[in-house]
This record gives sequence, C-alpha cells and structure tokens, in this order.
Amino acid sequence: MNELLNKSVVNSSELIALLELREKGEADFILVDVREQMEHDRRHIKGVDMLKPTSLFQSWGEAFLNENRDKTVIFTCRTDYRSGNIQRAFQENGMKNVLNHSGGIVSYRGEISKA
Repeated sequence: MNELLNKSVVNSSELIALLELREKGEADFILVDVREQMEHDRRHIKGVDMLKPTSLFQSWGEAFLNENRDKTVIFTCRTDYRSGNIQRAFQENGMKNVLNHSGGIVSYRGEISKA
C-alpha cells in the first residue's frame, strides 16, 4: 500500500485498491476532484472527498496548500490533464505527497456515484 502512495501517479486500478484500503483504515489520503461542479454532479468516483474546480483554483489553491501540505492528496479529473496541472502547481509550491490519477474518470472502472 505505501508503495502506491509513494509515487507521483496512480492509475485507476491502483486508485480502486487504495480506496478499498482506506475503507479498511489501511490507507490515509484525500481524493480531490478538480472538474467543474456540473461534471461532478453528473457522475464522480465514489470516495471523492471534495470538489475543487480548476476554474476556481485562484480562490482555493493557497488555503488548500496551507491546510494539506503534509497530507497525501490524490487529484482526479476527466482524463488527468487538469489534475496533472494542479499536481504540478502544488509540487512547485513544496507539497511532497501529491499524486495525479492517470486516465481520470474516463479510465476508472470502480464504483461511480451518479446524480
């Protein structure tokens, strides 16, 4: 498990495994969806802890960094483009345990919540 969280990228299969481990109390991370509210409302990965739209990054980025700098955070979006950009922004500002969900929700075969 720790090896999965000690990477910079997790694929969808690894994210499914991590979510299962977190349910059992064996993994600790925050899963953040950086898509827009409308996209999230249509469908999102079951287990997402919060929605932080990329379009509003200027309003939430600094506070999120300050509150979560020492936590493990996985960012996800539709394909991994936006989450990759967000990951890089946090890495450039000193956040060490930040991962990107490679492939995003389009590659995810785990449980999805729909509106």
